[in-house]
This record gives sequence, structure tokens and C-alpha cells, in this order.
Amino acid sequence: MHPLTSLLQDVRSDGALFSRNLMDPPWSVRFADEAPLTLVAVERGTAWVVPDGAAPVAVGEGDVVLLTGAAGFTAADRAEGWGDPLYVVHPDRCTTADGGEVPAEVYFGLRTCGTGPDGATVLLTGGYRVDGRVSARLLGALPRALVVRQQGPGPLLELAAAEIGRDDPGQQAVLDRLLDLLLLSTLREWFARPEADPPGWYLALGDQVTGPALRLLHERPDHPWTVTELARAAGVSRATFARRFTELVGRPPMTYLTDWRLSLAADLLARTDATVESIAHRVGYRSAFALSAAFHRVYGTRPSDHRAGAAHRAPERPRRAVSAHSAAPEPTPGPTPGPGLAAVSGAARR
Repeated sequence: MHPLTSLLQDVRSDGALFSRNLMDPPWSVRFADEAPLTLVAVERGTAWVVPDGAAPVAVGEGDVVLLTGAAGFTAADRAEGWGDPLYVVHPDRCTTADGGEVPAEVYFGLRTCGTGPDGATVLLTGGYRVDGRVSARLLGALPRALVVRQQGPGPLLELAAAEIGRDDPGQQAVLDRLLDLLLLSTLREWFARPEADPPGWYLALGDQVTGPALRLLHERPDHPWTVTELARAAGVSRATFARRFTELVGRPPMTYLTDWRLSLAADLLARTDATVESIAHRVGYRSAFALSAAFHRVYGTRPSDHRAGAAHRAPERPRRAVSAHSAAPEPTPGPTPGPGLAAVSGAARR
């Protein structure tokens, strides 16, 4: 398994809908929904994405911005001085700037809201829940705002724009997978660009010495690896391998392996009913006692306590957008609204 694949396996949309935001200047939309990862793509026109605590980013047609962290951000027609937003996206609802009910006039069809149906700027947004320590390793290596610029909307963005307004059977699954494809393609392209600042382990994948070793560690964490064995697989001396690995990855090989094994164990504890003993063997420890000792040393808690805490923190599944739509006010006069505001909220950043 490619390390990027394993790190992304739990960063995925699940029941969330794209939102389409149709905007004519002056405009702004505030996102305060605490999503750990948000994708913003420009289908048409231009915009500014202004993350809290980071520099504003100007984007044009086809550009995609990934924002990490629970801090909010604003999308607007200018970098500052935009005034009150048209609506504010919270974890479970949308409101006006003062907390009131958003007027029905912002609805413009299925999963679509904004200032008018022919807005000069069209933004697509989608939020992701991020489960587990494995995927958190990736988010921790990404900047607050990551931008991939394009020469106009690509095939994936065009397909997503076409699918947003449809209400066919299975449409939820189609939109979920489109969100995932957009995320994966954006990250893959960003990692490959010279202006990117990817984490050391990603750069090390292309190295003739460290790349093969990293793949082995990710594919077979249960194997009793030694530095000597990894060096042999890389075709260099033990000293050369250890020095090269530490320089590129930022940690010695065995430290990296321990971190990887414990991240896998933490996620297995949170998501499965497997015994601590069986998980220990799956991630390369000889016994539950050995895993527990390492787990406590690194995370400061026992595996059983981590499992109990994960079960306690598991959120209830948010309402689907259609449920929120059923409670939305009917516009009079105007176009029939879709579940726009629920979708704008991402729809609650599932």
C-alpha cells in the first residue's frame, strides 16, 4: 500500500453533499463549522478564501483550495472589508450574521444557495470528517491553506458541477465519491508541484534508499523489522541507510516504525472489537502487554482506555440534507428550494 493511500483511507465524505454557492458582488460567506478538512473549488469567476490565522488566497476558475484545521474561514469577493456574510455555516445549521434564520430567498435549487441564480462566481464546497490517528498524520503535515491552480475547471470539477443539481437514485453515493476523487486528485497534484512543501516521508518515497523501506514498513507493520534488514532491502549499508532515512524522513527508522504501528493500533482499537492481543500481533507487537507498554509510553493511556474514550466521543450521525430541507421555509415568490442550506453546511460536515 502506498503510504499516501493508507493515510487517506479515513479522510472521506460519508453522507455529505456538495454545496453550490452562486454569488454576485459584493458577497461573503462565513464557514464556522469546525470541519477538520474543507475543499473549496471555483467553478466560475473569482473569489478570495480568507482562513482565520492565515493569509488570504485569491482563486480563479478551476482552482481548488484545501483548508485544514477547525478554525473558520471566509469566502468573499475581496480580501477584506466584506461586511456581514450572506450566511454563516455552523456545525449543524446556517444562520445570518446575527444568528437569525436565513431567508428563503437564498435558495436557488437543489443543493444551491447564493445571491442569485446567475451569480458571477460559483463556488463548490465540501467538508470531511477525519477519523483516526493515521489520517491525522497527513493533516498535521499539510499547510493551513493548500492551493492547486488550474487553467479552468477540469473534468472532475465539471462532473461534480453537473451532478450537484441531480436527484437520481444513488445520488448521495455519487457525490460522496466525487468529493473523495477531488480531494485525492488535489493532494496528489499538490505533492508533485515544485512550490509544494510536502512532509519528509512523502519526499522520501521517491528516494532509491528510503522509498523501498517506507513501503515495506507500511505494507508489513507486523514484520519484526530491523535496521539491518531494511538496509539490506535498500541495497546499502546499515549506517548509510539509517543516516539517509533520518535525514529525509526526520526520524530514525525504528522511531518511525513505532509511530506507525501505534497509529494503526489506535485506529483498530477505536473502530473494531478485536482484542488487544490480536491487534498487538497485527501491528508488530509480540503481546498485548508489549503493545500496552508502548501505547502508554507514547500516548499516556492504556489501549483499553483509548478504546473506551473513542466510543464515548463517537458523534451521532447528523441529519441528512433532505431532512433539513423538509423544515425549510417555502419561498414566495421564487424558485422551488432544494436542500441548499443543509448542503452549504456541508451538510453538517459529516
